[in-house]
Amino acid sequence: MTTPENTTPCPEHRGLPAGRMPELRMMPAPSDANVYGDVFGGWIMSQVDIAGSLPATRRANGRVATISVNSFVFKNPVFVGDLLSFYADIVKVGNTSITVNVEVYAERNRLQACTVKVTEATLTYVATDSDRKPRKVPPLETLLA
Repeated sequence: MTTPENTTPCPEHRGLPAGRMPELRMMPAPSDANVYGDVFGGWIMSQVDIAGSLPATRRANGRVATISVNSFVFKNPVFVGDLLSFYADIVKVGNTSITVNVEVYAERNRLQACTVKVTEATLTYVATDSDRKPRKVPPLETLLA
């Protein structure tokens, strides 16, 4: 079984991104992994979608729906027991849509301070009304007032 303890030494020793707060932090459980101890990509994808929806919901000032996964790259495996930090940034706001970039870092072998970037993704959300129909994203000035 592949686990963080019996893999090669940490390829990256830097910490989490400085000066940023993660949108979400999760630790995968054994039920989130295959028989080899690798966390399912689908589980990671669902957490990325949740993390990306948080800033999109704030910017839309309400409900959003995922309309596109523009890119998704698994850079390193994720293991049961890794502490995952999901960082999400809005990269584009359209008339009804909001595009968000999500980066995921795993803290593993925490006694050795090993942090690796495991996933990068870009997703697009659409702001929706109570009938789940697209609606305009409010101007930024409205949200700041």
